[in-house]
Amino acid sequence: MGKGETDVSVLTGMSLSHSTLQRLVQRQRETPPEAKQTVTEISVDGGKVRLRHPEKGEPSYWKEYKSARVENLYYGAAFQANDWLQDWLNSQPLANPIICLGDGHRGVWAVFRPIATVETRLEILDWYHLVENLYGVGGSLKRLKQAKALLWEGRVDETQALFTDCALEQARRFCDYLERHRHRIVNYGYFQAEQICSIGSGAVESAIKQIDHRMKLPGAQWVPDNVQQALQVRCAYLNRAYDC
Repeated sequence: MGKGETDVSVLTGMSLSHSTLQRLVQRQRETPPEAKQTVTEISVDGGKVRLRHPEKGEPSYWKEYKSARVENLYYGAAFQANDWLQDWLNSQPLANPIICLGDGHRGVWAVFRPIATVETRLEILDWYHLVENLYGVGGSLKRLKQAKALLWEGRVDETQALFTDCALEQARRFCDYLERHRHRIVNYGYFQAEQICSIGSGAVESAIKQIDHRMKLPGAQWVPDNVQQALQVRCAYLNRAYDC
């Protein structure tokens, strides 16, 4: 018995099969939550879901969905419906500036693009993702340590200068990555010391793992039309909408 069936049994005393519970999920219509207080921070990340091929006998395939965390309050997710996720985020009482936190994936920043306005949106690159990319360069450990210290203070130019004489292709790609995200690299040390906002998107990544726990059951292959509703129900569970 899965967790969903177990929860229903404990809460209601009724025993439902997995297939019955799945049909009930698809009938459920969830109203996305709205924050009561001003929202200062949003984070976005992506997960993947395995889809059943429409042609019988063809292999399954994977598609990405996006999940967002509003402050430390609510979660939302969308499958091939960025506009739905963006409308939900824009419906919140957003602060000025509104902090938008994400990793280096282009799809994440595409979600953020219409949130609030260019003038009121403060985009921040996930510190831990930045460091992961730095150490992917390899080479001199001394140079990597120096680069990490510079990036902690948001000093992009000095970081790039450390790699000017490095022949590694990874170094060139990393410098291009820094240039692409230059406006999203802040003084992380200051932001953390002043407790201005989170410097990593770990909370939304954790939510995606919890969503994936349901979406990636062994052997599970989803019909595309059913994915969005399953995501909504899973987010409602994370938002404690079913708590008594």
